[in-house]
Amino acid sequence: MRRLCPVLLPLCFPLVLGGCFSLSRPFADPGQQARYLTAANLPPARLAVPTPTESLLSDDAAALWAHDMAQAMVGQSVPAIAQPRKKGDWWLKMSAATRNGAVVPHYVIMTPEGKIRAETDGPAVDMAGWSAGDKLALQGAAVQEAPQLANLLTGIQANMMQQDPHSLMNRPAKICFKGVTGAPGDGNIALARAFYASLPDKTNTVTTTEKGADFIVRGTVDLKTGAPGSTGHAVDHIEIVWHVLIPDGKEAGAATQLHDIAPHSLDGAWGDTADMAADEAAQGVRTIVTNYSGRNHAPLPETKPAPKKAA
Repeated sequence: MRRLCPVLLPLCFPLVLGGCFSLSRPFADPGQQARYLTAANLPPARLAVPTPTESLLSDDAAALWAHDMAQAMVGQSVPAIAQPRKKGDWWLKMSAATRNGAVVPHYVIMTPEGKIRAETDGPAVDMAGWSAGDKLALQGAAVQEAPQLANLLTGIQANMMQQDPHSLMNRPAKICFKGVTGAPGDGNIALARAFYASLPDKTNTVTTTEKGADFIVRGTVDLKTGAPGSTGHAVDHIEIVWHVLIPDGKEAGAATQLHDIAPHSLDGAWGDTADMAADEAAQGVRTIVTNYSGRNHAPLPETKPAPKKAA
């Protein structure tokens, strides 16, 4: 095998992962395939946020709080809607109480059956501003608590995955690799062979057929010749993108490798360059699969009812 060209040092391909850290989308419905990857009984693609009735606010201010909370949850990639709960909805029950001269908002994540799944207090709020229905106070309370609620929802989803034998928390991902296009020299073949060998591990398998696959990976190479280099000499600029798709064509993420190389240095055999690029790419693709499926999230245990007191 040809030794690596001196201008392309080991691990010199910067790896940029696109769209792969966005699975803080608890309860979102990304489609039939992603539902299969996560859990068979995911909550619906909506979290209802009804106007609270025990909020220490006027009716108008309570409705504004619900709207602000729904907007803050959308900002956390949770598809929340400020509206009364409907049959089948998971929903957020909000209330507020006074404590030590301040107002403490309280949030409860409710199942469609009306059971408490998780609950938490928000940061204390100035009583005067809260009682007056101050817009900034209500909005601030929602924005501060939304990340914590999103984390709880993610934990709930992970718990459902843990209980589902078909989810990727309990089986390896099936990844269909469709090859590489656009590379100079023998890059298409060399990269494909190296990637196919590098990708499998205990949580991912690789195949060349799309039937039954959880994800599809395609590699594309773009080479721009004669670009200005930092040393004043012309270089070739190479970009390798490993697109990770789910079978319906939606992109779960992309791992991008960028580098400047000596002109025409990859016009022939890629050799060790292909092995190193493929190894890095495999790590990126595995990260995308893990984050998109949510299989590394910590499950939130079921809420246990309080023991009954003896009569």
